[in-house]
Amino acid sequence: MAQLWGGRFTKETDELVYRFNASISFDQKFYKQDIEGSMAHVCMLAKQGILEKEEMQRIVKALTEIQQEVEAGTLEITDEYEDIHSFVEANLIERLGDIGKKLHTGRSRNDQVALDMKLYTRLEVLFTDVLVKDLLKVLLRIMEEHTETIMPGFTHLQKAQPVTLAHHMGAYFEMFKRDRLRLKDIYVRMNYCPLGAGALAGTTYPLDREYSAKLLGFYGPTLNSMDSVSDRDYLIELLSALSTIMMHLSRFCEEIILWNSNEYQFVEIDDAYSTGSSIMPQKKNPDIAELVRGKTGRVYGALMSLLTTMKGIPLAYNKDMQEDKELTFDAIDTVKGCLLLFTGMLDTMKFHKDRMEKSAGGGFTNATDAADYLVNHGVPFRDAHGIVGRLVLTCIEKNCTIDELSFAELQEISPVFEEDIYEAISLKTCVNKRLTLGGPGKEAMEQVIALEKEYLAAEWQDEEAKKWKQPSNG
Repeated sequence: MAQLWGGRFTKETDELVYRFNASISFDQKFYKQDIEGSMAHVCMLAKQGILEKEEMQRIVKALTEIQQEVEAGTLEITDEYEDIHSFVEANLIERLGDIGKKLHTGRSRNDQVALDMKLYTRLEVLFTDVLVKDLLKVLLRIMEEHTETIMPGFTHLQKAQPVTLAHHMGAYFEMFKRDRLRLKDIYVRMNYCPLGAGALAGTTYPLDREYSAKLLGFYGPTLNSMDSVSDRDYLIELLSALSTIMMHLSRFCEEIILWNSNEYQFVEIDDAYSTGSSIMPQKKNPDIAELVRGKTGRVYGALMSLLTTMKGIPLAYNKDMQEDKELTFDAIDTVKGCLLLFTGMLDTMKFHKDRMEKSAGGGFTNATDAADYLVNHGVPFRDAHGIVGRLVLTCIEKNCTIDELSFAELQEISPVFEEDIYEAISLKTCVNKRLTLGGPGKEAMEQVIALEKEYLAAEWQDEEAKKWKQPSNG
């Protein structure tokens, strides 16, 4: 059992206790970050004269070799090590002897794991952001192609007013835009370096924390050593943001599942993203959409679990915080997988425009426009509302739509109606006269699409990447 401690103890840790305490099974996921942080640390130690330059160069060279061998599969990370820090340091000492033992000078596993988790999470925030942006690109393509594809808009799952597919997709575009903004906010708030905080009270060595932070692409060092090693706010924020992404995906999936049903037939999901039934040969099931919807609860669970873990922990570091990793790793992997699959499913989906328009025409979605017509001809709105209500009741009795009533039937209910009522309540008119910014009208949608193109062309990650500097060997 390779451990970084032991001088205080007179006998071996019980095997069961050791296994329960160990984290190597999951924290090996950030071996790159542990090595990257160690390189920056020794570079800083050499700059400060705490290590000789030659010692630093030998350590950096050996760390580089360890990473290369792990990635080549010639060096295996095994459970004989307690955690990834033990693995890296033990292998370094094996190669360099006493020089390798100097790696941990001025550092604790507490600030080391805080750094590793921040480096890993920061990178995953960027990866997740890219996947959300890819989804936005697909949404924008659909919006551009369907500014004239009329469909019913719903409230309470009842047909309300006619909109377009572009307008409906635009609602999800806004949701995922906000998700990207949340990811950016998390990145900006978390991007401060805990390295140098030590166990909780810093160190007596003359460390240059600003230099370490700069090497690792942080804005600067954290300002309180106790908070540095016990802060998990950024993980809670990330899990909250990931939960919101999953909530948006789940809502979208619920609609696709409905639209894919025989009753709606608005869409056809590509065979690559559907499955069949083992007993019913006619079935084509929206399993990917259902699984994404189902996995939402898994990500919610990670958020609630970490909140519960952190709620009673006094300052500073406590072993409870080891529970943050598996939860976060699983949530990140789940969200990335769901985004990839959902984007592929949406990108290959076929929309049945004729079914959508027919559905919009059959649900009295133009009733509000009929009322507006009367108002524009001098009828008080409350009276117009009642007149159109009687129109709808007549249509239900006759099993027809408002525009299928004869002009005589319309005038029998209200003599205010004129021949131009049919044009006024056509679905195309109902949609396209809604020209205020944010509405479904074609001109309004084209204005929004132009703005969304500008938004996607601006890349916040590019600005952040300019601030990054990689550790060097001197």
